[in-house]
Amino acid sequence: MTKRVCMGNEAIALGAASAGVSIVSGYPGTPSTEIIETLLNEKIPGIKVQWSTNEKTAMEVAAGAAYSGARSMVTMKQVGLNVAADPLMSLSYVGVKGGMVVVVADDPGPWSSQTEQDTRHFAKYANLPVFDPSSPEEAYEMVSYA
Repeated sequence: MTKRVCMGNEAIALGAASAGVSIVSGYPGTPSTEIIETLLNEKIPGIKVQWSTNEKTAMEVAAGAAYSGARSMVTMKQVGLNVAADPLMSLSYVGVKGGMVVVVADDPGPWSSQTEQDTRHFAKYANLPVFDPSSPEEAYEMVSYA
């Protein structure tokens, strides 16, 4: 792979692609939108990318793929995790056969969201591991590892 200068969301998208993700779903909302937009623009063979009608549906699309053995990823902003909480809590106990990464873009401040929320606490409540990258390079590496 060639070196490339990119933002964190682009690094997440490319890291997931390099790790063999086969389906990515999400709901548009700043600051997470660029992840799916990057994958749609890259047109990487073997990766199905789709916008969903809401975050709960996006979570269920990724979960369905992961239940069947595929590697999947779902993206949303922090407020969207509240919408997707029901399937997330079930997933944390049922598990998946493939791999599944839940990417939640927090908006400290908040700048583009109606509320401030730290989803690291939500992940602890759901008994799920958290990766918290501090640079695009770490974002690429962490999503590849996840």
